[in-house]
Amino acid sequence: MKVANRLHSVEEYYFSKKLKEVNALKAAGKPIINLGIGSPDLQPSSQVVAALTAGLLDANAHKYQSYQGLPEFRQAIADFYKAHYNVSINPDAEVLPLMGSKEGIMHISMAFLNEGDSVLIPNPGYPTYAAVTKLVQANPITYNLDQSNNWLPNLEKIETLDLSKVKLMWISYPHMPTGAKASKTDLKKLIDFAKKHDILLVNDNPYSFILNNNPLSILNVEGAKDVCLELNSLSKTFNMAGWRVGMVLGSPDHINAILKVKSNMDSGMFYGIQKGAIAALNSQQDWFDSLNKVYTTRRKLVWQLADKLNCTYDKEASGLFVWAKAPEGYKSETFIDTLLHDKSLFITPGTVFGTQGEGYVRFSLCATEEQIEEAIARV
Repeated sequence: MKVANRLHSVEEYYFSKKLKEVNALKAAGKPIINLGIGSPDLQPSSQVVAALTAGLLDANAHKYQSYQGLPEFRQAIADFYKAHYNVSINPDAEVLPLMGSKEGIMHISMAFLNEGDSVLIPNPGYPTYAAVTKLVQANPITYNLDQSNNWLPNLEKIETLDLSKVKLMWISYPHMPTGAKASKTDLKKLIDFAKKHDILLVNDNPYSFILNNNPLSILNVEGAKDVCLELNSLSKTFNMAGWRVGMVLGSPDHINAILKVKSNMDSGMFYGIQKGAIAALNSQQDWFDSLNKVYTTRRKLVWQLADKLNCTYDKEASGLFVWAKAPEGYKSETFIDTLLHDKSLFITPGTVFGTQGEGYVRFSLCATEEQIEEAIARV
């Protein structure tokens, strides 16, 4: 049986392929240290685990769940946005829980894109934006980001492009993979641009509480809900990547459109997971402080590792990674393959995230201090 034509437009996800190579090296006895993947190795809080466990015993736990999530889960999301972003959200109309924000990329694309529409996609940026755009038979138009503009979109340059078919624009601030932060003024400019060109602007925002003193939601900007959606996730902030808990927030019209897709794709999120998610969203400030204390220590060690490798980086960047310029003369993939095979150290080449990532690499902070110290010793 021949596969659908749409599969010819995409490739297997980089980490899906590369980890096969990494795991084969491990199986052959290589002591691989993985600083490539952004999968938190820390644990969720005991309160979160207890809420999940208690949820298993509820009489309703094993039934189909609402497509829109438990009312108390949506309320917890709204309360979280008010407490941490100063954004007012109607829990009955302006939020939709997701099984991870990654599925939201597909749901949003299916809800708002027709075949032949165009989508503005950051370069460098999360590869799934382009992959999903191709899968729904829309056309990705990349806009280049670079260090000279702090990895922010150059809107004047973007406006020289043919935007007549552009329906959607993806942004991600704090930015993945670079860790660059956008100010409220920067986000306001993007919103004005979206309104001017009748584009739906989507901010993918899973990193705003990692090594960032001023978490910011695009929905905090006046008028944002008219043209914006925001994706968020519990994966990084609460060490719940395997739970697959995310959310999309925006105007009732936009949320209802996404619900039409989602309600035909799944049968609701498991009850116990929602109960655990509620407990996570109710975490106090000491949770965020303790999390960032760990990541601050790890980042300092990764900086030492980068220094030994003659990589340069921005100490003002935030998020779960250190984005670094590879040594002069090295291409990204050549550099990381040399480290993998000579030092048993895996880091991510910047080219995974687009052509603008050439010459850069990304270090993950999802490894213990001992592992990072061992990596430093090896190089």
